[in-house]
Amino acid sequence: MSVTFDFDGRAVLVTGACGALGSAVCEAFDAAGASVHATDVIDVESEDSLLDPDLAEFHRGDLTDEADVERVVEAVVDSAGRLDYLANVAGTWAGGQPIDETDVSEFEMLMNVNCKSAFLASKHALSHLRETEGAIVSVSARASLEGGKGDGPYRMSKAGIRLLTETLAAENKGTVRANCVMPSVIDTPANREMMDPKDEWVNPAAIAEVFLVLCSDATEPTSGAAIPVYGEA
Repeated sequence: MSVTFDFDGRAVLVTGACGALGSAVCEAFDAAGASVHATDVIDVESEDSLLDPDLAEFHRGDLTDEADVERVVEAVVDSAGRLDYLANVAGTWAGGQPIDETDVSEFEMLMNVNCKSAFLASKHALSHLRETEGAIVSVSARASLEGGKGDGPYRMSKAGIRLLTETLAAENKGTVRANCVMPSVIDTPANREMMDPKDEWVNPAAIAEVFLVLCSDATEPTSGAAIPVYGEA
């Protein structure tokens, strides 16, 4: 069964847009006719960027800096005239050691990149999203559901995304919907460098389609949910 979406006349801001999942989300919204606005701490022309510059209007910014976040959001609204959707994709992984051997700088980095960025982007996008009765979709993780060995701060930061999602849904009931997706292992170039690829890894494009579903009218009653996107993992 084929499914199509029509986001013509709608504007989306995608954070972490130069990464594998962020660029896939940009591609999906562009294919659905949305006005796509992208932001990342690295430049879209960087050799590390996976985003096609022609797919989105790019606004470089540090999403852990509140002034930068406010500037990016206002630039998007000034350009598009509106903001309908926020895709909080910016994030990273670090780990490999138990809590008592984890440097505080690693803990702070994970909290900043994974959790603070989504908090700030949501904070400054909300007033515009209320005007359009829009939606926020953020990226949590399957690992956030339980403790584990060697990556506690990562799990903690992604659990924070689930609680942020539930809080946004409760505080904006009837105006802005907020949901998150929970991947396991995504099939990205970075993960392929760290681990041997497995068939059950999920393609970023498949997860990007879930973003479209959660922003569409098809999920109008759904807010505050954490959606598994594990594939067969």
